[in-house]
Amino acid sequence: MVLAGDTVRFRCHFRTFDGQSIIPADVKLTIYDANKQQIEQITLDDTNKEDIGVYFYDYVLPDDKQEIIFEFRGLYNNKPILVRDSVKIQFNK
Repeated sequence: MVLAGDTVRFRCHFRTFDGQSIIPADVKLTIYDANKQQIEQITLDDTNKEDIGVYFYDYVLPDDKQEIIFEFRGLYNNKPILVRDSVKIQFNK
């Protein structure tokens, strides 16, 4: 369970179809609300890289949302590569 105002760490491991770690270009993290409206977009760089192909970002969950969707996106061999997931947020009473 995560609460509004908590800091969460989003992580993504970019890999090829056969499981090899890759370094994509132009890595971005986009946050959407439950209605798929963009809240924020962050360009990631080497300060957000843990290892080859592994990126992270620490994000403070908004107080006014019950769910957010996060998307890591990059380019590899001039083709998009992305992953999406969601986080349900509870309000701390």
